[in-house]
Amino acid sequence: MAALGIAAGSANWFTALALGVTLLKCLLIPTYHSTDFEVHRNWLAITHNLPISQWYYEATSEWTLDYPPFFAWFEYALSHVAKYFDPEMLKVHNLNYSSSRTLLFQRFSVIFTDALFVYAVYECCKCIEGRKSGKELLEKPKFILSVLLLWNFGLLIVDHIHFQYNGFLFGLMLLSIARLFQKRHVEGAFLFAVLLHFKHIYLYVAPAYGVYLLRSYCFTAVKPDGSVRWNSFSFVRVTSLGLVVFLVTALSLGPFLALNQLPQIFSRLFPFKRGLCHAYWAPNFWALYNVLDKVLSVIGLQLKLLDPSKIPKASMTSGLVQEFQHVVLPSVTPLATFVCTLMAVLPSVFCLWFKPQGPRGFLRCLILCALSSFLFGWHVHEKAILLAILPLSLLSVEKADDASIFLILTTTGHFSLFPLLFTAPELPIKILLMLLFTIYSISSLKTLFRKEKPLFNWMETFYLLGLGPLEICCEFLFPFTSWKLKYPFIPLLLTSVYCAVGITYSWLKLYVSVLTGPPVGKTKKK
Repeated sequence: MAALGIAAGSANWFTALALGVTLLKCLLIPTYHSTDFEVHRNWLAITHNLPISQWYYEATSEWTLDYPPFFAWFEYALSHVAKYFDPEMLKVHNLNYSSSRTLLFQRFSVIFTDALFVYAVYECCKCIEGRKSGKELLEKPKFILSVLLLWNFGLLIVDHIHFQYNGFLFGLMLLSIARLFQKRHVEGAFLFAVLLHFKHIYLYVAPAYGVYLLRSYCFTAVKPDGSVRWNSFSFVRVTSLGLVVFLVTALSLGPFLALNQLPQIFSRLFPFKRGLCHAYWAPNFWALYNVLDKVLSVIGLQLKLLDPSKIPKASMTSGLVQEFQHVVLPSVTPLATFVCTLMAVLPSVFCLWFKPQGPRGFLRCLILCALSSFLFGWHVHEKAILLAILPLSLLSVEKADDASIFLILTTTGHFSLFPLLFTAPELPIKILLMLLFTIYSISSLKTLFRKEKPLFNWMETFYLLGLGPLEICCEFLFPFTSWKLKYPFIPLLLTSVYCAVGITYSWLKLYVSVLTGPPVGKTKKK
């Protein structure tokens, strides 16, 4: 009876958190929405009206369909509900259409599909160790984790203001992680395979899944030191995983293979002509690289070491999606970014094989794969930082070192999303939500680990406090300067570069903890 009472109590507070954030999402319905709103409206129209053979060829709008087939079928399913709200939104040539009924449908479709994310968070909470559970509800790791995930600031503004469907996609990822923690490996592999065919950005973390499943599932026994017994390899298990991946892939790509359209799909999924950086720089290594090139070019012009007539016209600070050449430093190609990303990912993958730490070791590898791809990938979107922040939330409530890394990464990563909401009415909303989430994250994790060392050193504290003056300069002071017209890119540049430092630092700090951590065979027994 006592156990039932505890379970009921947990369900009550979790339900309250889920309903509370759903209410907040409803309140955000009238807010600004980006061009992604029109992107998804156009995809609804394409999949609803055109035969499958034309989905990946239709180009009436500049926002062509560039997600994998499962997402196209997702839009197709939504379109059959959308027609009861406003049939006009489903006309392919009705570009930039946005009625009040269209707005309500689009917004509520995101809120409704977030139910999968809520369920995934509930399952992830079951995987959290409760060694540090306090007597008070607010000090329990499961409660803190639920808030960090359900009320995640970045996910709220990206999906429910800016507008996207990341919630249910992250739900699939978190649910697959939970299944691996629960040793339901085939189910976890199935969910991840499905996820890849919804949105291909999750290829970033595929190496972690592949190595972990091979080591922990396909090999059925390990030696006392934690290394695998090679004779324990199970052909039955690897075949079962292969069948799962093959069947999901066949279901997704099979119809397009029959139509001989795979090259066209891949050209849409991987548009390498978009350039090294997105129009709004993601706060990664290439932002630092671009700024260094810009500084060196200015110095070169001042010292008359460079010929002004030979400087490329395409500017990396123009705010446009385009290819450009660096002036002083070597220009970067897609192949160069692939090599850099591969080199950044490989150490974490090797550690996952040679120094395994169970499911939590897999999770650290997954986060490092996501961060490495974010830092060194080609044409990275700023929103991709959530691919590392959300899974890191699971580790943050179990270990003080991970909590410290999480707080630095989540604070800088979330702050880097501020320029996505550039309209005046959303300014107080994003500042208030960011402050509430950040203050809660820091205070709750500090309370959880109050008996251990401080979560920040003086340098980290100084850096995080610097975000305040940076926001004041970019949002309140710069618009009143004479530089606004001549150098409108400066706020974006400062935000990206400053946040890139914090994100790179978090990546390095997490890597050090992974590389220096003991293998599972030498960890202290409980």
